[in-house]
Amino acid sequence: MAAINFDRGNKGIGSKFQASLLLALMAGVAVSACSKGDQSAAQHQGGAMPVTVMEMQPTTVPITAEAVAQTEGAKEVEVRPRVGGILLKRLYQEGESVKAGQPMFLIDPVPYQIALQQARAELAQQKAKIEQTRREEARLQNLLSTQSVSQREYDNAVSDNAVANANLMAAEAAVRQAELNLSYTTVTAPVSGVSGRFQFSEGALVEANSSLLTTLVQLSPIWVRFSFSDNELAQLGGRLTEKNVKQVSVVLPDGSEYQQKGKLNFAASQIDPTLGTQQLRATFDNEDQRLLPGQFVRARVTTGQRDGVFIVPQVAVVNVQQGKIVFVINEKNEATPRPIVTGGWQGQGWIVLKGLNAGDKVAIDNIIKLRPGAPVSPHPQEAAPAGAPGDTPAPEAQQKPKQS
Repeated sequence: MAAINFDRGNKGIGSKFQASLLLALMAGVAVSACSKGDQSAAQHQGGAMPVTVMEMQPTTVPITAEAVAQTEGAKEVEVRPRVGGILLKRLYQEGESVKAGQPMFLIDPVPYQIALQQARAELAQQKAKIEQTRREEARLQNLLSTQSVSQREYDNAVSDNAVANANLMAAEAAVRQAELNLSYTTVTAPVSGVSGRFQFSEGALVEANSSLLTTLVQLSPIWVRFSFSDNELAQLGGRLTEKNVKQVSVVLPDGSEYQQKGKLNFAASQIDPTLGTQQLRATFDNEDQRLLPGQFVRARVTTGQRDGVFIVPQVAVVNVQQGKIVFVINEKNEATPRPIVTGGWQGQGWIVLKGLNAGDKVAIDNIIKLRPGAPVSPHPQEAAPAGAPGDTPAPEAQQKPKQS
């Protein structure tokens, strides 16, 4: 068996890891013995294992992390009546958008119209009463100057006039309250938003400040709530704030990205001790109402960018007990295992932080058939030879025509 030689380009990864990896790969050779016969046969025929390689070039990737999120209206308001009575009519279409101040319900106004008339009658009575007490005070004041009445009689007249003035102010307040109650019989939308389902039927008796008629949800802007764990925060550079978050985007359930970018408008100042996460919230413009409250999406947060990294396809990365490895093709066209350190996903590939250098040729197919030190026939992606092993299904795997 050929000796395993680790590439010198693997800087920063200890020799202890390499020794452990050597043992794991030696065990892997025994596991893959079922394919060894095919490789030996190919070598006896004068050919090496053809593999597709990708030449590594450093690139720049954003520092991002994703989390499951849920949308909610920036304003979610319960519509309740301020006065009780018989609900005569619904004045809006359920599920449609309404504007602030738009009439939504009509409560029987007749009792409140009568109450307003009574309040106005009491106000008129108090106005007449105050005229009487004012005249009496003036008359007794003239008589007091000639000592025709006692001081006590005059003082009583002054007090009666003061009481009448107080009653007048109370009557005026009662009229304003009656006018306000009458206006409350037309229930209007407190905010602009999308209306919910009507909770009662026309003709029902509703109670002031308690009966829930419907709800209004403001869809634009819309909020997205999510959270990150300690490990995810460490990958992003630490606790998130409105200052260090560059961009927030939303990935919809169908995998597409919402065209509007968001902005962080809330970041908890402490880690939730129950969940071990930092609670976050972002706001998005939602004029097209593509996002609906209660929808589950994915929030993607960007805090910066990372330079000098490599992108390796998922199929090229092998998980072993000690970590992750790729097979690098050296100048002798031999497959050499290389331990790597990854830093998350970018599209369909791994972001490699350590373990690769510019110009390294990484095998991206036939990985399961490769052995450390085995000769290979590398070719770039666009020049893959026809009939390469693994490209065409075995004859026994092809479907046979049905017998008539």
